[in-house]
Amino acid sequence: MSDNIKISIRSLYKIFGADPQAALEQVLAGTGKTELLKEHRHVLGLKDINDDMREGEITVIMGLSGSGKSTLIRHLNRLIEPTSGEVIVDGEDVLAYGEDQLRQLRREMMSMVFQKFALLPHRTVADNAGTTLNVRGMSRRDYLPEATKWLDRVGLNGFGDHYPHQLSGGMQQRVGIARALTSNSPIMLMDEAFSALDPLIRTDMQDLLLELQTELHKTIVFITHDLDEALKLADHLVILKDGYVVQQGEPQDILLNPCDPYIEDFVSDINRARVLRVRSVMTPIGDGGAPADSQGNVDVNDTLESLISRSGGDTTHSFVVTRDGDAVGTLEMGALVKALVPRAASEAGARKY
Repeated sequence: MSDNIKISIRSLYKIFGADPQAALEQVLAGTGKTELLKEHRHVLGLKDINDDMREGEITVIMGLSGSGKSTLIRHLNRLIEPTSGEVIVDGEDVLAYGEDQLRQLRREMMSMVFQKFALLPHRTVADNAGTTLNVRGMSRRDYLPEATKWLDRVGLNGFGDHYPHQLSGGMQQRVGIARALTSNSPIMLMDEAFSALDPLIRTDMQDLLLELQTELHKTIVFITHDLDEALKLADHLVILKDGYVVQQGEPQDILLNPCDPYIEDFVSDINRARVLRVRSVMTPIGDGGAPADSQGNVDVNDTLESLISRSGGDTTHSFVVTRDGDAVGTLEMGALVKALVPRAASEAGARKY
């Protein structure tokens, strides 16, 4: 990962209707989504979106149906034109691009993986995987080795001569991912890419994406309505509601410090032990160093669930937290137990007594 900002969104608005610019003036004056639709017959799709997406990270944009997440991702490659705002990629505002620059952006800078696979039924799996290179003018003889390489990488070795209808849904989505990887674009846009899959296949696809990301370090923008999926995949999480950002940041921090009742409701049913990492609840080591009476070392990225299992549920235990073999913190099991209780429930209990 890096500190470089790959994509920057600034003051982005999208209003659907006959006169979006006039409607935008109403929104800037304080008109809300419901009132805009009822009184002005316009739909507020996005409202003042601001976000920075770092190079080599997975940014997950999530929210319920109608929150604006799919609308937002389609602004990045200008499948949807904004009413107002900026989308900056590598320092350039893509909203100022002409047709040739925009075509190059879509062909070479950004690849897209869709929920419905979007495979060409009359073309083989290998030809589907090589579509982007073919569009750039590369011959079949030249793009097939690259397509085959990525088909093998996503677990479809030997399926290049098959057709999409001969594959299961999970296998078809693997072709979609191979197609995106074959393009060799630095940015991958994934719009509900795993939502149509069965739960077990979906988990396999999530694991595959994380495995590939460890190796390739793409800048990935991933859309989902599933919080478990978001927390598993995201380096940076953006939660939308009614077209605006409710909270954004590191997923562990959002889970521990929800800023709004809407977010608290979102995270209330999450298995926190399975999602939270040791790094989120540890105490950094001070000048005194690590304690001598600990029950051993744990990694910063271990889940709290694994630590509970290791300790046998004994809340008197403590551990030294390490990163790449170096001690960076300590974790008391008592602090771990407190982290498992959602903040709203903890505060309610405190008020009761």
